[in-house]
Amino acid sequence: MKTFIDESKITALLDKAKTDPKKAAAVITKALKLKGLSLAETAILLNCDDKKTLAKLFKAAKTVKEEIYGKRLVFFAPLYITNYCANNCLYCGFRADNKKLARRRLSLDEIKAETAQLEKEGHKRILLIGGEDPVAGSIDFLEKAIAAAYSVKVGRGEIRRLNVNVAPLSVAGFKRLKNTGIGTYQLFQETYHEPTYKIMHPKGPKADYEYRLYGMHRAMEAGINDVGVGALFGLYDYKFEVLALLSHALDLEKSFGVGPHTISVPRLEPAFDTPLAGNPPHPVSDNDFKKIVAILRLAVPYTGIILSTRETPKLRNELLALGVSQISAGSRTNPGGYAGQHADAEQFVMHDSRSLLEVVKDIAKMGYSPSFCTACYRLGRTGADFMDLAKPGLIKSYCLPNSLLTFKEYLLDYGDKQAQQLGEKVIQKHLREIGNKKLRALTAEKLKRIEAGERDLYC
Repeated sequence: MKTFIDESKITALLDKAKTDPKKAAAVITKALKLKGLSLAETAILLNCDDKKTLAKLFKAAKTVKEEIYGKRLVFFAPLYITNYCANNCLYCGFRADNKKLARRRLSLDEIKAETAQLEKEGHKRILLIGGEDPVAGSIDFLEKAIAAAYSVKVGRGEIRRLNVNVAPLSVAGFKRLKNTGIGTYQLFQETYHEPTYKIMHPKGPKADYEYRLYGMHRAMEAGINDVGVGALFGLYDYKFEVLALLSHALDLEKSFGVGPHTISVPRLEPAFDTPLAGNPPHPVSDNDFKKIVAILRLAVPYTGIILSTRETPKLRNELLALGVSQISAGSRTNPGGYAGQHADAEQFVMHDSRSLLEVVKDIAKMGYSPSFCTACYRLGRTGADFMDLAKPGLIKSYCLPNSLLTFKEYLLDYGDKQAQQLGEKVIQKHLREIGNKKLRALTAEKLKRIEAGERDLYC
């Protein structure tokens, strides 16, 4: 079967696009118009490594990110409901042949307990992760699990939007998933290079490259408006993976009129009892990783770029200025982890162990506005409607006010004295930067209502 991933074309584009600072500068200038880039243009940037070009690239990525989304940064936390898996991915601690891993599958009550702990920390968005578990990954169980998470209310806490990263379903299965009220459906191809994919996924349902590749097509056919794609960098040449991710985005837009809502950029990390043992076949340096994020921001400017706690705090902070718009914080990658159980059952090693509160304070010091906003999902600004606002840079008119409102909530309900002092400075600074006077006044008025005890206000 012919797919939208044309390996020979991608390889030819990379071979043809020699290092050329002048051509790269022209591509970067074009990217500042927020129209995205072609495969050929992206290949030119991927092949440039001179310091001057990279400096221009990084500066442009920061500009584009702030033109689209402003200075807000969205927070979420992953919720693993199982580490049972039918697959045998060579890089994953959950692989079926790992006999040393402490296996655990959460009950509905345990899912509620994990959700309650996340709410106590202040999270409003979670990413439910189920893997290829025949039991917990089935649509029958997922429907119950999602309902269980949404049902939890602890004090002023609640999960306002639950996104999902589970094994690909049939169209019928995706229709049922949509009806649970999820936000974004997320699925990573891991590597788009089919020969490498087959080596890395020797058995289990995931061994079917094409079925996984077209998972997003089935999800969108089923009516799920927002989907999130990603690659696990380190399995194959990062330049190939970036062009393949762009090919995926372009094909979704061609087929459904809407590209991916998010792109995730995990790097391969050590995992317990795995054949790769943390040794990537194609290592990605920190500098190349920065380049990946910056180029994706220019090539697909309307997407949210997601960064996990796999990376160190220092590198995460640096990447915020290069295009990242969503980050996880206070994460656990083992089922039951938020209740402090089964630390030996995690999926991979994390390098950022800061709590949500610590991350909030750190990025507030950097001038960012932490956001727990879910307004677009609840007002129907999803799919094509979201893209109509994101592509011309209009979505930040909503993103900034809503980030300030949700940040104010967080500070009052979960922040310590230091966070409240830092946060109030950020809120007042960004409030003054809202250009529309009516919107600025409306935001100020809603901030006062939140101070008076109201919650869940948005624009």
